[in-house]
Amino acid sequence: MQGGTGYAVRRTSRGPGRPKRRKNRQAVIAAFAVLLTVAVVLTAVAVIKGRGGDTVLTPEEKVRILSEAKVPDYVDVQILPEDCDSRRCVKLEDFNSVVIHYVANPGTTAQNNRDYYDNEGTEVNSHFVVGLEGEIIQCLPLDEKSSATTERNRDTISIEVCHPDETGEFTQASYDAVVKLTAWLCSLCDFDETNIIRHYDATGKMCPLYYVEHEDKWLELKSDVMEYMNS
Repeated sequence: MQGGTGYAVRRTSRGPGRPKRRKNRQAVIAAFAVLLTVAVVLTAVAVIKGRGGDTVLTPEEKVRILSEAKVPDYVDVQILPEDCDSRRCVKLEDFNSVVIHYVANPGTTAQNNRDYYDNEGTEVNSHFVVGLEGEIIQCLPLDEKSSATTERNRDTISIEVCHPDETGEFTQASYDAVVKLTAWLCSLCDFDETNIIRHYDATGKMCPLYYVEHEDKWLELKSDVMEYMNS
């Protein structure tokens, strides 16, 4: 009797402990699964944005983002015909910078410059032209090379900007449009101010003239782009 009672007591003392340990293990597994799911989601977001430690977008991914981007409604899309002399219909190899230019033809409009690209014998073009009143015309698909920045045509988006006089200074409307458009382009691949350059920075050409001769104004423009992105 004593042996039987002792055995029963031992079974009773051990029995409740097993389900408790099992529940603890299940809780740990569930918590680990939640953490793993969060880590996977954060990694995916980092890949999409090009952030997350050493994770960066590949050239192919950046060009794909450009090809799939929906251009804002404030842009007047007037893509040059494929058979015009200035359009090469060659895909970008990468996307590393937004390049700001000036048209160097005082008083001309965005439409004037876009139509010039479409003339027989013209060899230059750009992705966008910003006009004196802040109008923006898109001339090329975003994932296609322009003919604006020589060797950097392969990995840049080009913006030509109209200006009223020989100084090359943008009107306030043009300036505001450049800031807005550049901020949108930079946001596509999570760029910062180091990805905004002048034609001058790529080739040494005095373009955009006013913002080469006035470095403080160039730095201010880039700062305004970053502020617009973060607002």
